[in-house]
Amino acid sequence: MRIFKGFSQPQMAEKLNMDVSNYNRRENGQTKITIEQWEKLANILNVPLEEIHEYDENHIFINRDNTSINYQGTNNCIIPESLLESLQKYIVKLEKENDELIRIVKKK
Repeated sequence: MRIFKGFSQPQMAEKLNMDVSNYNRRENGQTKITIEQWEKLANILNVPLEEIHEYDENHIFINRDNTSINYQGTNNCIIPESLLESLQKYIVKLEKENDELIRIVKKK
């Protein structure tokens, strides 16, 4: 979400009043993030806490068809639906560009 919103790690570290290496360890899962830090992150990124908060135990993913999947592990993420939709639109655009390039190459 940080990258999607256009923030660098140094910018986030500054906003959270910590050095970049401490922020990097949190972002990479090497150091736990407190609930207070999660709330600050959500505020900085201007997203609901639920959109970025990673749970320590079972992860629950809500799919677009409103089914849910319980998934155990710590290296998982929840992709916000708005980001998923944006990425899907981008994929469609790339597929169209690819089809056009294939058509052009076949003509030659």
